[in-house]
Parts: sequence; C-alpha cells; structure tokens
Amino acid sequence: MKKMMLLGALLVCAAAVGNAQESRQDVSASALGVFGPEVHGLGVQENQLGALGFLGSYRYSVTPRSSLEMNYMFNQTSEKFTPPGRDTVYVHTRQQEISGAYVYSRNYKNFNPFVEVGVGGIIFTPIRDFKTSQLDTKQNTNIGALAGGGLAYEISPSFDIRAEYRGFLIKTPDFGRADYKTNRYEWLSLPVIGIAYHF
Repeated sequence: MKKMMLLGALLVCAAAVGNAQESRQDVSASALGVFGPEVHGLGVQENQLGALGFLGSYRYSVTPRSSLEMNYMFNQTSEKFTPPGRDTVYVHTRQQEISGAYVYSRNYKNFNPFVEVGVGGIIFTPIRDFKTSQLDTKQNTNIGALAGGGLAYEISPSFDIRAEYRGFLIKTPDFGRADYKTNRYEWLSLPVIGIAYHF
C-alpha cells in the first residue's frame, strides 16, 4: 500500500513539474524595415526615408490563444521636410518605440498565425550631424496605435521563426518647429522577420 501511495505521489509531482515547465513566455529579436508615406498638411510636405532597425519583444501567454506583449524598437532614419516657399531640409532622426499589445494566435501543427493590436509611443530624437541640415530641432514623443499580423513557424519546442507586418498610426513629428507642422497622422509600415525563444 505504501508503495502505491509513493508511486501516486511521484506521478502527481511529475505531472506538476511537466505543467510548470510548459512554455508561457518568449522573447524575440527581429530585424525590421521602416517605411513612411508622403504627408501633406498646412502647406508642408514630409517624407520619412526608409530604414532598417531592431525590434525586441517579450510575450506572456495568458491563455493558449491570448498573450500580452511588450515591444522596444530602435532605428535611425531621416525626415525630409519641404516647408512652403523654402528649400528641402533633412533631420537625421533616432526613433525608439515602446509599446504594449494584445496578441491572438492559433496553432496549426508547426504554423502559428497571429494578429495583434496595441498602443505605444515613438520617441523621435534629432541627431545633430552632417545628415541634418536643420540643427534647431527638438525631440518629439508621439503616442499612437499599433496593429499587425504575422506567422510563426516552430522549428523546435524552444524556437520559432516569425514574419510579421506591423503598422503604427502616429502623428507626424514636427521637431518643435511651427514651419514643419503638418497636423496630420501617418501610417508607418514596419515589416519584421526574426527568431523567438520560448521558456
């Protein structure tokens, strides 16, 4: 009888350990592209030149299909402004995104499609170097909305490859200058590919 009780206790412990080790969290590192539209407003034309950057994310699974995600993005690009009646000027810019999102995913064997929505901010910091032709600019921090979708392919129980399209709706930066103000919103396109580790 004692042996049966010991065996039962061991089975319960083994099941508990197995459930405790179930992957509920992951971190990912990705390369991303940043592409902005041409924006017109108040006589000003603004373009964000394309750039490459880095995206780091942390996900926590609340249920098998629902997760919460935190993101940090970094890139450097140039903003091109053409104020009314003036020559084009460039502002070399460091962009940093900090955002949170809700992620809904499905599982089809090794394929895991997902969609996400969230909010966050992008910090636009001017860099005063030879790529900047207007030096009296100030940092902008703009709040916006995030939406996207993608596909994760599981290559092992611990790793997957992710490809995603992300979009960020945000007010066009003006860097503290009235002659760069458009009073318009822009949709930044952020295609992403990277690798995630589950733990």
